[in-house]
Amino acid sequence: MILSLPTKVAQGYKSASQKARVMTEAWALTNMYCPACISNRLKGTPTGTEAIDFVCPRCDSNFQLKAMSKTIGRKILDAGYDAMMRAMLEDRLPNFVLLSYCRHTLAVNDLVLIPRFCLGSSAIEARKPLRSTARRAGWVGCNIVLDLVPPEGRIRVVRSGIVVPRTSVRKAFQRVKPLGEVSSKKRGWTLDVLTSLRSLEKQEFTLGEVYSFEDILARRHPENRHVRAKIRQQLQMLRDLGYLRFIERGRYAWV
Repeated sequence: MILSLPTKVAQGYKSASQKARVMTEAWALTNMYCPACISNRLKGTPTGTEAIDFVCPRCDSNFQLKAMSKTIGRKILDAGYDAMMRAMLEDRLPNFVLLSYCRHTLAVNDLVLIPRFCLGSSAIEARKPLRSTARRAGWVGCNIVLDLVPPEGRIRVVRSGIVVPRTSVRKAFQRVKPLGEVSSKKRGWTLDVLTSLRSLEKQEFTLGEVYSFEDILARRHPENRHVRAKIRQQLQMLRDLGYLRFIERGRYAWV
């Protein structure tokens, strides 16, 4: 993987944003591979294809590239909130590729992959509607809140200018792939509980410690009035998916 952006493809463009777009897309087309299978290349989609920039020619996995000339922060700007939520509920989200590059050296600093099944409704934040004077007055965009994506769902491909081995990236993708077996309408709970458990930063924990997230989960899922029962259900789900093991009554550990 070569980290330098291909500057020649940007010749003829005047806008800095246009130059950045063509360089980062060309870089991804040359250097990115499919984490979901053994394909070592991706192919671009036709111009104007909505929400999808690349497709794996072998397994048909879809990818959307989001490039920025700054450090990848807590929130990533995305498109319309309603469209994003519909795509999530209908299981039509692409895999997101977050690319950070240095505008001075024109080289990739960080590349993070978010598998499509690691993004739940809690991680999609509505922005304020556009003002009445705007061309699209009332339109509501959204942010992807990375803090609310489970740590294992933020897969490093490039870290601070160092390329992560391809085999490691694919193993990381396979570890989270079981989350794709959960229904898209139920997956949000599983992801929120998984994210909460990871924040404990402990190999073993108790049910009482998990209940400490009751208020947070209740706010994220106001339609559910039996939060503790739902938490226990999700612990069983994570056990069945191979993430947790039960040590004894009320005690759990990561596999």
